[in-house]
Amino acid sequence: MPRWDDEPEDDWDDEDEPVDDDGTAPCPYCGRDILEDSERCPECGSYISREDAPYQRKPWWIIIGVIAGLYAVYRWIF
Repeated sequence: MPRWDDEPEDDWDDEDEPVDDDGTAPCPYCGRDILEDSERCPECGSYISREDAPYQRKPWWIIIGVIAGLYAVYRWIF
């Protein structure tokens, strides 16, 4: 009489899930299928990762706030 733990462990394989072998993946922004190696989605124009996106300058009010904060600390110390 076989015990329940004598069954093969490969019963949990994901055989029911479809395998996507065509090299595409959904865009995280618009959901359309794009090539996995794409840096940018051709449909919506969004960059797939932050590393691929071009550098964007910080808003001016953040820079002014940091400078004002540093000046306040400078005046408080001296």
